[in-house]
Amino acid sequence: MKGYLHIYTGNGKGKTTAALGLAMRAAGAGKKVFIGQFVKGKVYSELNIIDKIPGIKLKQYGRTCFIEREPEQEDIIAANEGLKEISEVIISGMFDIVILDELTIALYYNLFTFEELLDVIKKRPEATEIIITGRYAPDKLMEIADLVTEMKEIKHYYNKGIQAREGIEY
Repeated sequence: MKGYLHIYTGNGKGKTTAALGLAMRAAGAGKKVFIGQFVKGKVYSELNIIDKIPGIKLKQYGRTCFIEREPEQEDIIAANEGLKEISEVIISGMFDIVILDELTIALYYNLFTFEELLDVIKKRPEATEIIITGRYAPDKLMEIADLVTEMKEIKHYYNKGIQAREGIEY
């Protein structure tokens, strides 16, 4: 079966959630899934369950969420080490699906270049499905993708001062 490149982007909620749902569906079908979370280094609720699902492996390539500050050198190093490891994961062919969560945020903050990412994507075995999530997906990434879904915020309670809630937003 041929693998495709998916992009889940936009300013709306649900990009990571959609990718995690796809991971669970794939694991239920006996597929092996690797999830690399870029920029994220905090404990999110999905970390409490993902390791208990056979066929899914998750690794974070971030220190803390820096979206309210400029990335530091350590953030850049973590993202580049993550991209290198993801490249090895993809080339290995051990996983049917590779999810690169918040990767477009890493691109947006110039933690690595689009060309470096493209080099990784080009190395994938034909059957490997790749899902990339995050806001600000560059047009050139969406052009090479086979599937692009935009999550559009229409209304969000966050704008009324409701903070992120455990089990819902994190």
